[in-house]
Amino acid sequence: MSRSKREPEKPKNGESAGLEAKLWAAADALRNNMDAAEYKHVVLGLIFLKYISDAFDAKHAELEAQKKQGADPEDPDEYKAARIFWVPKEARWSHLKASAPQPTIGTIVDDAMSAIERDNPSLKGVLPKDYARPGLDKQRLGQLINLVSDIALGSPADRAKDILGRVYEYFLSQFASAEGKKGGQFYTPSRVVRVLVEMLAPYKGRVYDPCCGSGGMFVSSEKFIEAHSGKLGDISIYGQESNYTTWRLAKMNLAIRGIDAQIAHGDTFHNDRHPDLKADYVLANPPFNDSDWRGELLKDDKRWVYGTPPAGNANFAWVQHFIHHLAPTGLAGFVLANGSMSSNQSNEGEIRKNIIEADLVDCMVALPGQLFYSTQIPVCLWFLARNKKNGTRSTGSGQGFRDRRGETLFIDARKMGTLIDRSIEN
Repeated sequence: MSRSKREPEKPKNGESAGLEAKLWAAADALRNNMDAAEYKHVVLGLIFLKYISDAFDAKHAELEAQKKQGADPEDPDEYKAARIFWVPKEARWSHLKASAPQPTIGTIVDDAMSAIERDNPSLKGVLPKDYARPGLDKQRLGQLINLVSDIALGSPADRAKDILGRVYEYFLSQFASAEGKKGGQFYTPSRVVRVLVEMLAPYKGRVYDPCCGSGGMFVSSEKFIEAHSGKLGDISIYGQESNYTTWRLAKMNLAIRGIDAQIAHGDTFHNDRHPDLKADYVLANPPFNDSDWRGELLKDDKRWVYGTPPAGNANFAWVQHFIHHLAPTGLAGFVLANGSMSSNQSNEGEIRKNIIEADLVDCMVALPGQLFYSTQIPVCLWFLARNKKNGTRSTGSGQGFRDRRGETLFIDARKMGTLIDRSIEN
């Protein structure tokens, strides 16, 4: 299979971002002719393994120094108490690195992943375990292990800088780019996520994404809180993802950052895993114009307060699902295709009218084109508010919202971007 090579995106954060780009270039060179969608799990699984092993090693060294006070470096409970994954001896990175030149390295990595899942129930079914397959070049796998060995170098100072987390996130974006249309299904461009998060300002409360992809909305929300002097844990995170392999990416993405989240696997429309949740914030990028959501099976669903969405397009099924899960003062920000603002097909116009007349639409933003890996169609951002009057509602910054009843803000940002690179070929 042939593939087109792309230069990595320009890194963002100076020195460490340069490291991210260099690591990507080196890792991509080892891909050879392997499909990016397949290689993604090989690389990201190793980065995750390196992360939890680094955190384990740092705690292990600390307990070694406290042996005289009765600490036991080989007691799994010591690590669980510190919210650090227990890594058994056969899964520690030092063992993998020493075994990297061996032809059996694939089996050794698979055994390491299985051992970690065995001893950490929250990771059961999450980690990739097919490194021993014949199609994966074991020499290149060994080279990849040596490459990943250079990330973070195991020191607490490096981990405090979140290098492994940033490398994981950077690689996610690069794999989405390399995969093109398919890759965009699990990844929302970070700039779009940032706009959603900055406008909603989720300081405290419950954050929900029912189509969470690889978890970027949650990572960005936690970054926002930390940037505004909040702390990890100020928000409670709930999510759901229907694609099993993408759900695994999300679980790893959040675990690598120490984010405690309830991320469920399953079809949100037909098997809502958080049926009673009322969220303070909904952040989402649902599949655009999804015609395969089996809407004909949900004609009388209680979520369709503003009208039954068409079986051939899930846009207004998603919108009403978001509204259904909003708390009385909840806010929602999400991405939809531009057509959602004007479509009149199959009752969509009537549903939109009912939502507007219910005074739920707070703001609409038209975005520049070609922002997504998954589509070249133009998109917009919707912001909904359950209660536009809530002037006394605290945002965590000491300020409330003004009374916005009967008002909707329209922002035309279509000309506010500069095209750096065209969307990847389909």
